[in-house]
Amino acid sequence: MKGSSSVGNHLLKQQNMIMILMLFWFTKLGMVLGHNHVLGVQPLSKIAIHKTLLALDNMAAIAAAPTLLGISGEDTAWVTVKVLNPMPSNDDWVGVFSPAKFDSGNCAPAPDSIGWQETPYICQAPIKYKFANHDNSNYLKTGAAVLKFQLINQREDFSFALFSGGLSLPKLVAVSKNVRFFNPKAPVYPRLALGKSWDEMTVTWTSGYDHRDAIPFVEYVSNGGEVRRAPAGTLTFNRNSMCGEPARTVGWRDPGFIHTSFLKNLWPNLRFACIQLSYSTFSFKAPPFPGQNSLQRVIIFGDMGKAERDGSNEYADYQPGSLNTTDRLIEDLANYDIVFHIGDMPYANGYISQWDQFTAQVQEISARVPYMIASGNHERDWPNTGSFYDTPDSGGECGVPAETMYYYPAENKAKFWYKADYGMFRFCIADSEHDWREGTEQYKFIEHCLATVDRKQQPWLIFAAHRPLGYSSNSWYGMEGSFEEPMGRESLQKLWQKYKVDIAFYGHVHNYERVCPIYQNQCVNEEKTHYSGTVNGTIHVVVGGGGSHLSDFVASPPVWSIYRDRDFGFGKLTAFNHSYLMFEYKKSSDGLVYDYFTIHRDYRDVLACVHDGCEKITSAT
Repeated sequence: MKGSSSVGNHLLKQQNMIMILMLFWFTKLGMVLGHNHVLGVQPLSKIAIHKTLLALDNMAAIAAAPTLLGISGEDTAWVTVKVLNPMPSNDDWVGVFSPAKFDSGNCAPAPDSIGWQETPYICQAPIKYKFANHDNSNYLKTGAAVLKFQLINQREDFSFALFSGGLSLPKLVAVSKNVRFFNPKAPVYPRLALGKSWDEMTVTWTSGYDHRDAIPFVEYVSNGGEVRRAPAGTLTFNRNSMCGEPARTVGWRDPGFIHTSFLKNLWPNLRFACIQLSYSTFSFKAPPFPGQNSLQRVIIFGDMGKAERDGSNEYADYQPGSLNTTDRLIEDLANYDIVFHIGDMPYANGYISQWDQFTAQVQEISARVPYMIASGNHERDWPNTGSFYDTPDSGGECGVPAETMYYYPAENKAKFWYKADYGMFRFCIADSEHDWREGTEQYKFIEHCLATVDRKQQPWLIFAAHRPLGYSSNSWYGMEGSFEEPMGRESLQKLWQKYKVDIAFYGHVHNYERVCPIYQNQCVNEEKTHYSGTVNGTIHVVVGGGGSHLSDFVASPPVWSIYRDRDFGFGKLTAFNHSYLMFEYKKSSDGLVYDYFTIHRDYRDVLACVHDGCEKITSAT
């Protein structure tokens, strides 16, 4: 099926249109307002900003235009920066700073672990940067350069600074005048998610307004119906919420205020038309009733990261496939209903500004379909903070930005596991960054999630986690000889088998791989693409090629590996009814299908006895 167009992209006719007016703000004045394992790979971490020396040159200049952005309510704008340097070099670069004032007056006391001998002149990293010779081949001869940067509304003003000395020994040469958005505090980047009950959706957004400044709410109305208003709660976090560096030091940036509103008592499967502050219209559909027999389509992937459309931050080296994945999903919005991003979202790694960049990048998706997330090592892991892996992968974030900026229906947001019901699907989302082994709190949750679904109404049972707790022929797993995350499947495979989990999805490994229906390292079905009747084992799929740099496989695929692809892509599930499910793997480069399989079965096949998955019986009559 390589290179074929998508199979089964059917659309149901929408009825009973409901309009929802996203009046995010009502002020007191009565105004309506809005897997990489190495920490150092984050591009901003390459800048030794705390070592900056002053080398201001009156003959050098840097100017940015326009200086006022978003006059018509836009939350994204392009700025042209002109540089003139009498002593140019290939190491010269331009950093974008926000807030615009970035001298030592904004420095917080550094922890002892940093080892600064004195307070540095600059102690906040830029939000992005470019080398001055980027697209300026004559820069060394002329000392003149023109750079274009794309800015998003991040609640503060901006300035552009010219540095010499490269990234490791920066010397500040010139600073531009400030640039700002017309309404820097405006509500931006809406993010939909499922609530805890089937008839509930949540809307989360970011702004510069605390609850003391304005009252956040969402107003929505059905055609000819009564206008309803749902209040929103307001949260934030501060530097002291971070667990380590750089999140507590050069990577810190105020995240603004995060607001979440709960839209309740929604009629199932109805479409909503939404109007934001900027009066741009978008729509989303309320979730189907659990067990509802309708076409249901799910996108799933991990490790997408973020990238810069202006070419800054060396994005082609760090997250080369991120924008392709984003663009394919935006193009195909009419053909899926919900997204699961199973960990490693922006790879901010302690540079908090990158969370705004990520929410802006995916907002055309998250404003139209529920954008459900899972916790990855780059969101959570930090030594001595309770994460299962004692690594510094989160850059000191220890889960706080992800847990605050996105809603997900967990009982305790610091314990990133939850169930999600969507029509004929039950999703059990695990947290691979906390202990999942037998006897733990999470193990009990996983079993409860798998055990409590009514398979005659919700036949499609899906398990997902960030790290491969099942199978992967990634090279580093191959070197360990486990072909899994250490201790991954030893505890969980008996639950998958007992409760007859259909598919288990993982990220973390940056490639695509599909494994046969398997139990205890043995394929239990000889079929490759069309499974029918009792499948006898769980199909494991790695969908970690969302955008970050790619991972290698072992040279020889294990016998259980059916299809492998070292490329960027994502998965799509389509439930046509209670008996027929299809999975497709699509490449981000072209959106075409390169691997697929189907499952066709009836309820009696779910009930059927399989090895280590049989109900006890009695000989009594």
